[in-house]
Amino acid sequence: MIDIVVRVLLMPPMSLIMLILAGYALRRRWPRSGRAVSRLGLAALLVLSTSAGSLLLVRPLEQLTAPLADARASGAQAIVVLAAGNVHAAPEYGGADIPDDIALLRLRYAAHLQHATNLPLLVSGGNGEPDKGIPPKAVTMARALREDFRTPVAWTEERSADTTQNATYSAAMLKAAGVRRVLLVTHAMHMARAERAFRAAGLDVVPAPTMFYSRSTLSPLMFVPGWSGMFRSYYATHEWIGLAWQRLR
Repeated sequence: MIDIVVRVLLMPPMSLIMLILAGYALRRRWPRSGRAVSRLGLAALLVLSTSAGSLLLVRPLEQLTAPLADARASGAQAIVVLAAGNVHAAPEYGGADIPDDIALLRLRYAAHLQHATNLPLLVSGGNGEPDKGIPPKAVTMARALREDFRTPVAWTEERSADTTQNATYSAAMLKAAGVRRVLLVTHAMHMARAERAFRAAGLDVVPAPTMFYSRSTLSPLMFVPGWSGMFRSYYATHEWIGLAWQRLR
């Protein structure tokens, strides 16, 4: 429930739309203040819906980590890749659930690292609903790695519902197998929060981030509002809120 409230009230674009509407409501009693609030909300909505504008939120997050230099020299004993989302009942796969596009980007890099190092691989992600025939995310991830990326999976952590639980449950499985140092695969924007969670769970973490959106070359199209820019702003806002909550806890 709290997660839903956060998504509705604090995340763009809804938070900015609410700010615009609040400005219109204020205009009845305070015309100048109301117009200022509405204009601020509209300006923020336009800026953050561009890929260039989203860099205001994305770049500071991605600067908290760095690309992995040499996986084979990392001293890691295993690879951990974190879930994102699922596509339910994909018709082109015979109605099976499959990892969404965000998860696939992580899986591709995890497969690349596994082929380079031959390290055992753990996939982490729950949110399954057995009564509805919805498998945990780790199950669909493992299937994609084995069938589509020809990559073996040693462990599937199927209970977690968030990053903290990813770390807690994965760490328990890995420690039982004698693993203490891991390559952690997730999006660059998510890495700071994920790394802290896994370190708090008692693992030695070697960050292996993927998808550095802020390193792409600026082009004129990046200043045009669109879905891509808003998605990046939404994702970055989610991570900033997550980091703040992590510090408070």
